[in-house]
Parts: sequence; C-alpha cells; structure tokens
Amino acid sequence: MRETLERGLPELGMGTELIPRLAEFAEMVLERNQVMNLTAITEPKDAAALHLLDSLELVKLAELKTGKLVDVGCGAGFPGVPVAIAGPGLEVTLLDSLGKRVDFLREACGKLGLENVACVHARAEEFAGEHRESFDFVTSRAVAALPVLCELCLPLVKVGGKMLAMKSANSEEEINLSKRAIGVLGGKLRWVKDYTIPGTDVVHRIVCIEKVAAAPKKYPRRFALIKKQPL
Repeated sequence: MRETLERGLPELGMGTELIPRLAEFAEMVLERNQVMNLTAITEPKDAAALHLLDSLELVKLAELKTGKLVDVGCGAGFPGVPVAIAGPGLEVTLLDSLGKRVDFLREACGKLGLENVACVHARAEEFAGEHRESFDFVTSRAVAALPVLCELCLPLVKVGGKMLAMKSANSEEEINLSKRAIGVLGGKLRWVKDYTIPGTDVVHRIVCIEKVAAAPKKYPRRFALIKKQPL
C-alpha cells in the first residue's frame, strides 16, 4: 500500500508526508471490512490506488484548499477522509444514512486525529432541510445516477459553490439526462474532467456543477419520489 502511495502522490503534486494517515485509514477500512460491508476492494495496493489516490484526484482537479465540504453518501469514507487528510484547511462533513458506517468513521477519524471532520448519520434529503445552501463544495462518489444526485446535492450548495460528482468515464448519457435537473436546481455545468488514477489504467471522471442561483425550496423531495420521478 505504501509503495503505491509513494509512487502516486508525487503525480498528484502531493507530498509523501500524507502517507502515514492515508495508509492507516485504509488499513482500518480493510480490517473493519472483515466484519461489516465497507468495500469490495480488499487488496491493500488496490485500496491505495482505487480508493485513496482516486479520492485525492478530487483535491487536485477541483483545487480544494479551504471551505466547507460535505461528502454525500460517504460510505466507507471516500472521498471525504482522504480529502480531509490532504486539505487541513477544509471543514469536511461525512454524511451517510447507515449508522454503523458513521460509527466506524467517527472512530477512525478520532484515531487519526482529524479535527476538521464531522460525521453525520442522516439521509441527504432530510439533512438538506436544516443545511440548505450551507456548503462551498458538495461531493459524492458512486451513490446514484446524476439526475438523482443533483437533487440530493445541489440544495446543499451555496450560491457560488460547486457540486463535484465523481463518475465513471462513460457517463455522457447521465450528464445529458441531468441537464434539466441542473437548471431547475440553480446549477450550471462548468466542466467535466477525465483522469487516469496514478499507477493504473483506470479512467474516472469528475463533473463540476456551479450553483448560480438558489434552489427552489420544494427540493429535495422525498427520496422515493426523487427516484421514481427524477427531474
């Protein structure tokens, strides 16, 4: 794992001083994965590349340095925890609907001494009720199709902030299908960047949507309705 990080971090313009915390977090994920479902990736070197380095591409391509960021549907903590490790100037909220995952993340972030992280157990559409337009950045990785994801995420983004969706490289159809949702929710598609994870031939994509106007207060709707009738 550490060799993969030693090779990959310089490609991202990051220093190897990040390795101890990054590796410790990934090791905690893999250890806990033996008793609860956190990840399908179980080889340490694959976890280093496909979880850690993949997450850190977000820091590089979106130039994340300061501000408030929420990771919606954070799962095992990717990209939120690596982003928090690499960006101590960020205030990171890890949001997930499964209590056991959030409990694990609280424990892990405590052991890592990450004082810039808050772990929240809630559904995104409910969390938005009390935290509308509170975040500079909202990110999400492998959670839902982009039209659904926009309704979950864009109401949380401040006007002038950005939604950063981590997607597969063949997500053109999703992007096209999300154009109406983006417009209705006050967003504007700013850029789409593909990248190859260092040390692999895996190509992923980040979709950046800027919040240019407030989202109507009736959004987000209940999740069952969002899924049944996406914008």
